[in-house]
Amino acid sequence: MILEVEKIHTYYGWGHILFGISLGIDEGEIVCLLGRNGAGKTTTLRSIMGLSHPKSGVIKLRGEDISRQPPYLIARKGLGYIPSGRRLFGDLTVLQNLEVAIKKCHREGMQPWTLEMIYNLFPVLEERQQQRAGSLSGGEQQMLTIARTLMGNPEVMILDEPSSGLSPVIVNTLGKHILSLRSEGISILLAEQNANFAMKISDRAYIIDRGEIRFHGTIAELQENEEITRTHLAI
Repeated sequence: MILEVEKIHTYYGWGHILFGISLGIDEGEIVCLLGRNGAGKTTTLRSIMGLSHPKSGVIKLRGEDISRQPPYLIARKGLGYIPSGRRLFGDLTVLQNLEVAIKKCHREGMQPWTLEMIYNLFPVLEERQQQRAGSLSGGEQQMLTIARTLMGNPEVMILDEPSSGLSPVIVNTLGKHILSLRSEGISILLAEQNANFAMKISDRAYIIDRGEIRFHGTIAELQENEEITRTHLAI
């Protein structure tokens, strides 16, 4: 697997948040992490990215232990993180947001992302390239957030609630863009409260509740398991 999480326990102060979380992503795969608000999805992603170091357990990227490494080194090794809330540089233009994120490829032989490639994937960003990022619509800001991460040439991308606050039409478009990323060879871990959206584009699913994995399987297996979805996903 390109990304492996093995029995991590993460704390916020004295608060024990994650209890032995294990999950993995194969190359070219989209995996969703589903759960209600407060279930532990964001803490799992932050632990992987080095923003909240696990107290125990191991996180591996291409077999290398990155569990205790700082976020900037993890990013340089090919892991891209798209947090909830987008966090763009609102006073900078679309083009400036993209340019500030340019990084060299971390492995020889990789094809680096260029502005031309970004604009082919997100044509609206080329149209808005001189516009301030803070004036974009919610859907356009999410596209820019993904595009900015791509400029760092990731092999794995982890996305935290990308559909949050977007209209159903924009969510559908976002799903198509995420599938396009997989066709470019990027592996994706997607944390979502919107299970219907995530299940449409994912290969496998994990369900987290109260800091523990309660289910792991294919999307077909999850759809057949009404008890699991009713217990851990129904609001």
